[in-house]
Amino acid sequence: MGLCVLVIIVGSILIPSKESNENYLYTDVKKGNFIAQIHSTGQLQTENSELIVLPKEMSSRNIDIYEIKVSNIVEEGTEVDSGSYVATLDHAAVEELRTKANEELETALNAYDDAKIDTNLNLSTLRDELLNAHVDLEEKKIILEQSIYESPAVKRQSKLDVERTQRDLEQKNRNYKLKEKQDEYKVYRSWEKVKKKQDKVDDINKLYKVLEVKAPKPGLVIYSFDRFGKKIKAGSTISRWRPQLAELPDLSSMISKTFINEIDISQIKTGQSVKIGIDAFPEKTFTGEVLSVANIGQVIPSGDAKVFEVAVKINGTDKDLRPAMTTSNIINTASLNDVFYIPLESVFSNDSLSYVFVKEGSSTFRKQIVELGIHNENHVVVLDGLKIDETLLLNQPEKAEALDYNGLEIYQRQKAARTDSIDNK
Repeated sequence: MGLCVLVIIVGSILIPSKESNENYLYTDVKKGNFIAQIHSTGQLQTENSELIVLPKEMSSRNIDIYEIKVSNIVEEGTEVDSGSYVATLDHAAVEELRTKANEELETALNAYDDAKIDTNLNLSTLRDELLNAHVDLEEKKIILEQSIYESPAVKRQSKLDVERTQRDLEQKNRNYKLKEKQDEYKVYRSWEKVKKKQDKVDDINKLYKVLEVKAPKPGLVIYSFDRFGKKIKAGSTISRWRPQLAELPDLSSMISKTFINEIDISQIKTGQSVKIGIDAFPEKTFTGEVLSVANIGQVIPSGDAKVFEVAVKINGTDKDLRPAMTTSNIINTASLNDVFYIPLESVFSNDSLSYVFVKEGSSTFRKQIVELGIHNENHVVVLDGLKIDETLLLNQPEKAEALDYNGLEIYQRQKAARTDSIDNK
């Protein structure tokens, strides 16, 4: 990825020196219109598309399955109609899950039946105890009635027996009501577990029925990418959190996705015009504009360079354009009128100084400090330090280190401007 300049005026002419025994190459300072461009490669994508995703049944909280394999998928580029077959998901994984869920349901049903039986037995026993307590109380009341002719002590004892039996009956009534509520709750909880397990079985059965994925609308099938950046294919694993299998792109609106090196990204702005070429159709070119520029960079795999994603909207439509085609992008980043420019080969640097060697005589040169503007792989704009048609060396003369710098005021202005810029930040 590099910079390139379209120079409207004829480029610099390199002339071997006739006035020196040294094999120097020369060029002249030129003046004219200057268009800066950045070149990059990219890939076609659709601006809008309909996603083909995992069945919504897989997102159920009752289903303990978070990823699933693609058993089969139609060939990329296949034209499909709405409702047409696209892919098959792993039936074996869901079948295993369904078997386990049915076993859990059976266990829950057995526990529910046991809870009902235990409840009936417990309450039956308590009802018998209540009945016996009622009979016992009646007996004690009869004895109390018959003790009217007995001594006061006997009558007192009979009365105490009735009271004690009455309290015992009341306690058994309370215990029965409490136990009845506890057993009802126990049975209810058992039923809730059955219902939950049944819902899980139902949801898995629903999922099993839709493991053949269908197209939501007509279109051209384009594979999506998994979380590792690889295209989905038979054998790929799809997760609930990244459910895309493929997409049906809207071919009427295309973009070129490209990546720009971090040293150049500051020159890219939305709305800049772009010329787009298609590798598959070298005879075709398209115009477009920068649609978006990423705020965060990313590191190129197996490299240290950081790049920023840039989306370029392509003007118009073409039936031959398809997603994933390789593109060439020429982004116009700046256009200046009536400026000085020189070849990059004529510029030398020493720490923060940029300078050139200006020819002044047959064998004498001036070491001139220059203030530079925008540049590219061929030329750079000169803001200060040179005049039109001055002749510059393209290679460094002998004993160049001994020459004094001319134009230190330019360097001082540059340094002051940089300091002001840092202070303002």
